[in-house]
Amino acid sequence: MPVTAYAQTADSAPAADDPAVEIVVTGSRIRRDPVRQAAPVTHLDQADIKRTGLTSLTDILQRLPGTTGGINSRSNSSGNNGNPPDGGGVGAGSAEVDIRYLGSRRALVLVDGQRFINGTAASGVPAAVDLNAIPESLIERVEILRDGASAVYGSDAISGVVNIITKTRQEGWAFSGQTGAYDKGDGVTELYNYSYGHTFDSTGGSLIIGGNYARQGSIFKGDRALYRFPTPGATACDSSCSSGTPNARVIVTNPLTSESMNITLKAPVLTGRPFIDLTDPTGPDSDYKAFTVADRFNFSPYNYILTPNKRIGTFVSYVQPLGERVNFKFKATYNERSSANQAAPLPLFVGPDAGNGNLLDTISIDATNPYNPFGFTLSAGGTGGTGANYAFIGKRLVEAGPRHFEQSVKTAYFNAGFDGNFDGFGKTWYWDVSGIYSTNKANQTMSGNINAAKLAKALGPVADCTGDCVPFNIFGGEGAVTQDMLSYVLFQQKDASEQSMVDFSANITGSPFELPAGPLGVAAGVEFRRLAGSFDPDPVVAAGLGSDIPALPTRGSYNVKEIYAEADVPLLKDLPGVRLLEATFAIRYFDYSTSGSDSTTKAGLSWKPVDDLRLRATWSEGFRAPSIGELYGAPSRFDGGVADPCSGFNTSGVSATIKANCITLGVPADGGYVQLNGQLPIVTGGNEALKPETSESTVVGFAYSPTWAKSLPFVDALSLEADYYNIKVDNSITSISADVLLNNCVTSLDATSCAAITRSATGSITQIRGILQNVGTLESAGVDMTLNYRAPQTALGRFGLIWQATFLDKYQTSLPSATGVTVLDYKGVENNGQAYPENRSNVTLTWQKGNMFGSLTGRHISELDEPNYDNTMKATTYTDIQFGWSPEKLGGKYEFAIGVNNLFGKTAPICLACGGYDAAYDLQGQFGYVRLSYKN
Repeated sequence: MPVTAYAQTADSAPAADDPAVEIVVTGSRIRRDPVRQAAPVTHLDQADIKRTGLTSLTDILQRLPGTTGGINSRSNSSGNNGNPPDGGGVGAGSAEVDIRYLGSRRALVLVDGQRFINGTAASGVPAAVDLNAIPESLIERVEILRDGASAVYGSDAISGVVNIITKTRQEGWAFSGQTGAYDKGDGVTELYNYSYGHTFDSTGGSLIIGGNYARQGSIFKGDRALYRFPTPGATACDSSCSSGTPNARVIVTNPLTSESMNITLKAPVLTGRPFIDLTDPTGPDSDYKAFTVADRFNFSPYNYILTPNKRIGTFVSYVQPLGERVNFKFKATYNERSSANQAAPLPLFVGPDAGNGNLLDTISIDATNPYNPFGFTLSAGGTGGTGANYAFIGKRLVEAGPRHFEQSVKTAYFNAGFDGNFDGFGKTWYWDVSGIYSTNKANQTMSGNINAAKLAKALGPVADCTGDCVPFNIFGGEGAVTQDMLSYVLFQQKDASEQSMVDFSANITGSPFELPAGPLGVAAGVEFRRLAGSFDPDPVVAAGLGSDIPALPTRGSYNVKEIYAEADVPLLKDLPGVRLLEATFAIRYFDYSTSGSDSTTKAGLSWKPVDDLRLRATWSEGFRAPSIGELYGAPSRFDGGVADPCSGFNTSGVSATIKANCITLGVPADGGYVQLNGQLPIVTGGNEALKPETSESTVVGFAYSPTWAKSLPFVDALSLEADYYNIKVDNSITSISADVLLNNCVTSLDATSCAAITRSATGSITQIRGILQNVGTLESAGVDMTLNYRAPQTALGRFGLIWQATFLDKYQTSLPSATGVTVLDYKGVENNGQAYPENRSNVTLTWQKGNMFGSLTGRHISELDEPNYDNTMKATTYTDIQFGWSPEKLGGKYEFAIGVNNLFGKTAPICLACGGYDAAYDLQGQFGYVRLSYKN
């Protein structure tokens, strides 16, 4: 159930405990009365969070219309597609937040207005915070700034800021426990929180300690009939299934006819070796048959659709007054996460067309191998001048079981400092200094990988397979690979990654003098930050001898020095048509050890023509420094879904120009080349010459809280907020996409594009290369709207209504192409697992009567198109319900709640590009939960 999130506007913001006290609100360092906050900020408190029935902060945030996208618990990338080009790895088990669809790297996550360490998941060096590392019991509320804030907070705050506000005061104990499951009895989740707070009378010190335990169960795609095959709803394999089969697919040249044979076993051969009659390879006397779509392997049931994880976190927060005007503050958190991902048994691809980029592409299967049925050596070429006589062997290693990935992540965070106030210029000034040290480390183990060097020995001359070497049966079909064979070639892959952050900052804010329209507010500060990160794949993998996704070590660091200043300038007040007019300014100068120095600015204007209406506008510059992974990431492979225009050009109806170009590129003129798999190997890597991304953002809107509405008998409170936003990112860090490179090369023989593509002698693409560059442009524009309504108290109780919506007007990416610039607009489109709906909206009806409460919520996602698949994902609306009560007989200390998310069991629309399911939608089925809370 989505949060009942109240937009924090000028007139609907939650007030401080003492309305006369000025506080710091997300989006500025200047202290002010919270009702004067003019920036678009969404506010979530503990009641809002509990109303969702969810146990992950990321899942809660991703249900808000403007913060969808990012890795979540329904993402399962390990072993399926390889490593993405940003050097951050697959982020297995992590949880991130995205704002405006601009990516989690461009959304800044703060804890109490200060930075939190980026995540780690033992597959790269990520550039985004893993929200799983922040203990839930620590959180008091969350503020989401829907505006650029690089001038205030520095790098990464391009699309917005998520500021997690922690508990500072509590008296006594608080506990909560929740458990839930899907209607099929799977996907069981648990969350238990505790905290204790006490203020010491003798010293005035305030202590809070706490912790949490969270566990999420798993669901496999095979547990849902709709997703049991790669094509949703199918009952048998089609071309979406894999060519790596248990019975082995072999593409080899027949020495008798010099023709290519594309064959597979008719049935498993468990003993001896299969017989092949080269005079009639697929005839009745041969164990082999022609390979067809029906022989492909269904990998889908092995994949998680809900990944398991367990989190244990603790925290301590202490504030000690040192006299009347100085405080010492200390906060520490420690969190451990255990998670898992899974992929189908290893598709062992061997041969010149395999596209591994390592020894597996050059392995020859010797004629003396006792399981070689051909009677001659299958040569990959290059040995003694012998040309290649086979192109590809695809063997699904089901005997080894699925590839299973287990992560263990430990994160520690320490923040200590002082704050206080002093008098100057007749005003009170506030200051703070603090230091942060944080580190995390992730270890991952993978089962089901093969050592290519040992495999080459086990497939080579039998005379060389001595000692513990066991000849390997790659042709025998399912069950023919024995445990002894596996014991020799398999290894347990062990990867590790870690990051560290050191941050020192000092800030001061106050008012130097009064202006005719009010006090001038100013803030200034300095910050020094150092980040370091590393990724160390298993030594076998680093040596290029793994049979799964290749990877090399990555290591790097950088530091940055920053200084900023802000001003809040009241211009006019209490004039006809001008109840208040104020301007805000901010500037930040930064100096990166890797990217050099520059500055960003921000300016805003807020105008209240009348007390009930605030009009606001901001313009800001933003920047994002390239991350460690983007700068120093070693080359790695990503298997992307790309269609080769040269595939089967004699039967696909391609133009004569394309056919001629393909032949020029080395594709055989007979047109016999057909792309082996729907995915092609794409190799990308970091680039130390990268420059920071820059952006310009504009937000224009209003907040309207009509006092006249309160005179209506059915209105106790009413407010409406709307904002138009436009964010344009230049020098976007990306690699030129593989399909653009391929199309540029094939259609126009563009030299640069063609140089990035390698083909084998058969025409197969074995590699597409593209390092990260500052070549892209992103633009996101749309409208956010929020309506808050509360009815007066009635005999039936008090009702409220909250409507939140985001209307996407534009989401465009621009990349250079052979013809200039290719512009793609993703509005209303599903693209590579990311949905860009024209509208997302949540409507929540709340009710409270005495000690009972309830809510009913509708969550809507508009229709999406998949143009590359000729598929339409229909509009979807989910319904959630919750009911709770706090029994008076128990002193009001206990609270019970029960709820169901996706009440009517709606099934997410089929997403063909996502393998059936887009993780932005709910899982199929109802999710029910119960919760018990206690607070003394």
